[in-house]
Amino acid sequence: MDHPRRIFTLSIILLCLGFYGLPSALADEPTGEGQPTYTNRLAKESSPYLLQHAHNPVDWYPWGEEAFAKARREGKLVFLSVGYAACHWCHVMERESFMDEEIANVMNEKFVCIKVDREERPDVDQIYMTAVQLISGQGGWPMSVFLLPDGRPFWGGTYFPARDGDRGASTGFMSVLNQIEQVWENQRDKVTQQADTLTSAIKSSQTPKAEADRGDVLGPELVLATMASLFEQYDPVHGGFGVAPGRPKFPEASNLIFLLDRARRESVGEEKRASALMMLTKTLDGMISGAMYDHLGGGFHRYSVDQKWQIPHFEKMLYDNGQLMSIYAEAFAETQRAEYRHVVEGIGDFVIRELRATGGGFYSALDADSEGEEGKFYRWTAAEIADLKSEPGFELASDVFHLQGPPNFEGEFYAPDPRETLTAAAQQRELDFETLTKRLKPIRTKMFEIRSGRERPITDVKILTAWNGLMVQGLADAGRILNRPDYIKAATQAADFLLAQLRQEDGRVLRSFAAGEAKLNGYVDDYAFLARGLQALHQATGEARWLNHTREITDQQLERFWDEDASGFFFTSSDHPELIVRFKDPADGAIPAGNSVSLENLRYLAEQTGEAKYRDVYEQTLQSLVPLLKKAPSAAPRATAELAHYFDQQ
Repeated sequence: MDHPRRIFTLSIILLCLGFYGLPSALADEPTGEGQPTYTNRLAKESSPYLLQHAHNPVDWYPWGEEAFAKARREGKLVFLSVGYAACHWCHVMERESFMDEEIANVMNEKFVCIKVDREERPDVDQIYMTAVQLISGQGGWPMSVFLLPDGRPFWGGTYFPARDGDRGASTGFMSVLNQIEQVWENQRDKVTQQADTLTSAIKSSQTPKAEADRGDVLGPELVLATMASLFEQYDPVHGGFGVAPGRPKFPEASNLIFLLDRARRESVGEEKRASALMMLTKTLDGMISGAMYDHLGGGFHRYSVDQKWQIPHFEKMLYDNGQLMSIYAEAFAETQRAEYRHVVEGIGDFVIRELRATGGGFYSALDADSEGEEGKFYRWTAAEIADLKSEPGFELASDVFHLQGPPNFEGEFYAPDPRETLTAAAQQRELDFETLTKRLKPIRTKMFEIRSGRERPITDVKILTAWNGLMVQGLADAGRILNRPDYIKAATQAADFLLAQLRQEDGRVLRSFAAGEAKLNGYVDDYAFLARGLQALHQATGEARWLNHTREITDQQLERFWDEDASGFFFTSSDHPELIVRFKDPADGAIPAGNSVSLENLRYLAEQTGEAKYRDVYEQTLQSLVPLLKKAPSAAPRATAELAHYFDQQ
């Protein structure tokens, strides 16, 4: 059954059950000083996100059998809340609802409440986000889902204000809880029927088809369709993808990797190569022409809330910066643009300075908030700007970064925002790029020193294998291309940490390391991204050990994740704790798909070792992606770049 019909059916069921106007708005705390009033089970966890909720009055459980056994024993629904440590709206909902004693009492009395860090448990997040999207047509964090005691979802949304009227016409969380509880008590058969329907829809959307897709043809037209789809989404004015008013802009690194590959591929012809390079550089320029790039401290924020890349959502994520470090380094190799090198070094300096842990691994993220306000660490008041006027280089910096005149952030604050590349700014002032950056250095250094004295955003100090793999690749690629041995050394130290701390003696890779403890079964992206980082180190150093480790990790992935029936890789291993569905996740998002990155690893191993098994699995994985690429041509652009390579080699 197709998904639009399922969504319609689910909506009718909800109306029949008496729900009204429950919102599903897109959304992405530390407790007070002194002894906390409450402490729940999350205090025993190591995830920074879970620990942020350890002193809520809500009787939170971590995901696990204890919580579901209680729900079955007491005949209660489960309330599942999913978020992540750097999420602004997760903090808001915690302050408004989960710290509210009246709301917490209802949650504790009527439900069994589970809190999940989506970055530690992307399997749980993926399944129940699918449920929310089927119900509402959209998703986001914090995610709020109500489950039967056996884990089947019944209803869900994202952020809710605490009470009716708190945020316009949105229904408050207290009302949601009361409505859900009443329906469970009075119409339990219909609730169970709704859960059956929704679970069936999730399985239909997430379970791979084995036989129906065998006849799909693997052809080069899929590559052309991907390029056409990206061109249709491309913003020719500001770069990036998506021009709908109010739609945020993300880096979409996998799109950029496809364009970079297209720009280098001689077989496509000069005109098409030039078109791909234009789209790539326009997007790269756009991302460094606003405040989404941190012009004082280096590194990229997670996304821009506007079309012009000027107003960031202030989280800084390791996975973004790892991918963008590789992309800007490769773009520098292609164009020799000095500003691209400058950006790569800004990312590297930021990550090594602010996200590197003792032992060499890298932390996951910096929060969007500080002192309870989004972006406060990065914003400047008019008075703070005025205090800088006597500093050397202020007039030039003020002109370049628009630090005087009307505020450029929320009508009150300033953020360094050149609104053009620094290369263009230099040309307008009849300077070269190096001269402009040299003249700006004193005032940028002064502003960075002042900013460093402020209360910092919280650091999410868990170390994730997959995200570290992306950063290892970024550092190794940048070190090789820019001749920066220090970056290769940092990549080596991180790789050594991952192999020592997050790989077990039997070869199993674990997901997360925090508070001195490695835990959780690795997912396919933990294996694939780690192997890709090790491969990049082999390219950068020529050391055989990195190729050997790439091979070992990939062989483990083949043993634990390969789908013998439909080819390609499952997201979870064959011995992963059972969930309501075992799924694949072949689409590239902000984080690339494990299947896409695996293709790069398999081709490299086939070329380096000459072993036919890697080539065979490579071809079968490409074949498994054909149905997705036919349905949504730009869904997996990083994989499509490999498809282009495959046909060039035929």
